[in-house]
Amino acid sequence: MLKVILLAAAGTLFAGTAFAHVTLEQGEARVGAGYKAVFRVPHGCAGSATVKLRVQVPEGYIGVKPMPKPGWKLDVVKGKYDKTYKAYGHPISEGVKEIDWTGNLPDDYYDEFVMSGYLADSLPVGEMLYFPVVQECEKGTARWIEKPAAGGDPDSVEHPAPAVKLLPKN
Repeated sequence: MLKVILLAAAGTLFAGTAFAHVTLEQGEARVGAGYKAVFRVPHGCAGSATVKLRVQVPEGYIGVKPMPKPGWKLDVVKGKYDKTYKAYGHPISEGVKEIDWTGNLPDDYYDEFVMSGYLADSLPVGEMLYFPVVQECEKGTARWIEKPAAGGDPDSVEHPAPAVKLLPKN
């Protein structure tokens, strides 16, 4: 009986940490290089389907292009960056600030949402770059927007924003 309880608790713990939130497929990337951000959506909200995924593009991730998804409407919000960046030798002062995919992903299914861009070489090596995500469902909303305190444990927040660790340029 104790073994069954322990297995059930371990399964709940695993489901709560590993599959409980929207994450990025690649957890590390080099500054001064292209980066394909693949957002993994493992479930809906308390059993209901995901109907919209809104991703805020962080400052310093520039030249972003979203990948369209068949059956999903794609909306892009553009604006000015806080400063002018250089990517592939060209100055860039504005671009995509938010991407919204609207469609239907039943709770029983998994899917990925993709964008491609360039990590500015001025981003701080060794730090995490956060992509706040709001997952809207038929019933409810999950806001994956929290960031741990500087140097803090990512598991210390209840609704962590997907993040990528910034590595040195090659």
